[in-house]
Amino acid sequence: MTTELFDSVWDALENTPAEAENMKLRSELIMALKGHIAAQGLSQSEAAKVFGVTQPRVSDLMRDKITLFSLDTLVNMAVAAGLHIELHVAKAA
Repeated sequence: MTTELFDSVWDALENTPAEAENMKLRSELIMALKGHIAAQGLSQSEAAKVFGVTQPRVSDLMRDKITLFSLDTLVNMAVAAGLHIELHVAKAA
């Protein structure tokens, strides 16, 4: 039996490098949004108003239902919350 090492859990789980990168970005955005909710002491209903979504969508976010969110949706939610997103692109190893 051989052991395979991955840089990220997404590299291990996803079928292609593109899918893994997409999931990494979505994961980071979800963590940032959850952190914003906690830092501001927002209820799910309050967060929904700030993000411009419904409370059930915030519930999905809080339960890490990552496959239910596109990158566009997460970016829109972050911008609505007054967050600034930066992207760093580097050559693949």
